[in-house]
Amino acid sequence: MAASHPPQRTHARLGTALTTAKLALFPVLLAQGLHVRRKAIELPEAEGARIGQALPKLPKQSGTDQPLRLLVVGDSSAAGVGVAHQREALAEPLAHGLAEELGRPVHWQLVARTGLTSLEALALLRETPVLGADLLVTALGVNDVVRQIPPSRTCRNLDALHDWAREQAGVRYWLHCGLPPMHRFPLLPVPLRWVLGGQAELLNRELQAHLGDQRDRALRRLPPTKPEKVGGGLIAEDGFHPGPQGYRLWAESITPFIARRWARLERNA
Repeated sequence: MAASHPPQRTHARLGTALTTAKLALFPVLLAQGLHVRRKAIELPEAEGARIGQALPKLPKQSGTDQPLRLLVVGDSSAAGVGVAHQREALAEPLAHGLAEELGRPVHWQLVARTGLTSLEALALLRETPVLGADLLVTALGVNDVVRQIPPSRTCRNLDALHDWAREQAGVRYWLHCGLPPMHRFPLLPVPLRWVLGGQAELLNRELQAHLGDQRDRALRRLPPTKPEKVGGGLIAEDGFHPGPQGYRLWAESITPFIARRWARLERNA
């Protein structure tokens, strides 16, 4: 289980500010939330296989040919909403990137569904035939924020998912993908954008503090990018999900981090 860490003062200040804003702006936030639901473009999940194998072009001579098993779990972003095919999304490019970085085959599986919260992701895993995994990568939390689930509860749900992943799938390392900058989502109007963005940042901070310096779990935030118009590549036409460039940047930013952490874990095994 995760180590216990007292919340930082900045977390408390941000949490207090968000609570105050939500109370003061409740009628406006409610109206904006209903408006967003009505006008939002519903994009489909990416097509393509959700189980596959990635082979390195040049296996490392000092490496192993034992396949590494990758499991990607998450919500609509993990499912590839915003692009047409899984080869443009997260799981498949990540598997190919890890195969190249580590010089070994990577067997990958994607378990994702639009709208999942952290608790619902665990329920989906329990009913899905999971092939087993060494590495777990999750894209979860946005729907917890949208549904106003307290960050402390999300952390507890993720701990339960961690227990399941170790015991049932054999996971040895878990990378939590940090929440995206929701304060810059074009779909969301102000002040709803500011409030949800602040809550996403609060969850990132709470999870980072909750994880501490664990060897088998880490949080990796997305690299900062400049705001961009809808449909420009980083952001999909719905103004909420990544576009092709956004997914590519995401996969490329976490691949070397995971490869380094996994190599270190293997050396210290």
